[in-house]
Amino acid sequence: MSTQAAFSNFKVLTFDVVGTLIDFETGVISAVRKISGKTPAELSDDQIFEPYKRGRDKHYERSSEAMFHVYRHLATELGLPADDAACDAFQLSVLRWGPFADSVEALKRLRTRFRLVAMTNADRVALSCYAHALGDPFDDTVCADDTGVAKPNPEFFAYNKGRQSAFGYKQSDILHVAQSQYHDIGIARKLGYKVCWIERRQGIAGFGGTPAVETLTKPDFHYPTLKALADAAIGPAA
Repeated sequence: MSTQAAFSNFKVLTFDVVGTLIDFETGVISAVRKISGKTPAELSDDQIFEPYKRGRDKHYERSSEAMFHVYRHLATELGLPADDAACDAFQLSVLRWGPFADSVEALKRLRTRFRLVAMTNADRVALSCYAHALGDPFDDTVCADDTGVAKPNPEFFAYNKGRQSAFGYKQSDILHVAQSQYHDIGIARKLGYKVCWIERRQGIAGFGGTPAVETLTKPDFHYPTLKALADAAIGPAA
């Protein structure tokens, strides 16, 4: 069976957005360094990511509002400027997180064959910014404002499953595409979905800005980039 044939049973690709399509790690690191004036030698990526994750766990509310408080938590831990102006600057930067270099073109190709659905823990305000930056590729979107819960809560997936069924799609029609083993790959596989792991940190130690997992879930498909997925499912760009 050819690589493209392996994707022939799927009609819908559901996407984690932040971390898979949007490069939030670069966004977080760049904003913290810009606000603090700290160089990589003074403050490593991992030194930023660890308090960032703790802050996000503590302030798990809507991303277009809570990141003000996430930054204050991070800055307080690291002894960085934590005044309102600094927190506000970080919050605004979150809405400007940009796509990975391959995201826009790959999504454009994938949309020629599949229904594309965003499934994101971001809220509606943040998602609208990210969708615009990605070229508005989605046929449908599901975000934390809709579901009232965040991945990896199974209710998030149940909400989308019901929503897509209203359009005539079954669970077996769906391939879930994501970077995060913690938020997406593990739970989606457990719920019976076919999954595609986009390992954006391939070759980089640790889990970066995403929570760690004790054991990696083996995906049905595994690529280092979205371009590689599009090449496999659609064929190389002309």
